[in-house]
Amino acid sequence: MKKIVLLSDTHSFVDAKILKYVRQADEVWHAGDIGAIAVADTLKKEKPLRAVYGNIDDKTVRSEYPLDAKFTCEGVSVWMTH
Repeated sequence: MKKIVLLSDTHSFVDAKILKYVRQADEVWHAGDIGAIAVADTLKKEKPLRAVYGNIDDKTVRSEYPLDAKFTCEGVSVWMTH
């Protein structure tokens, strides 16, 4: 079974405590309000990242991530949105 870190509303900030849990997971899912694209880049360096944008996210984040993400994980249908 995959270990997933589910985040949202990081608002341009990722601290060491979050990264500790990211390193223990198989994937990271970010449900919007990423803030700075550097947050997503930091997370992607550690583990595979699935993300959607939220209402505070700028055009850079919106060009990289969709409003909604629909996918299957271990046979479970997932719909992630902010």
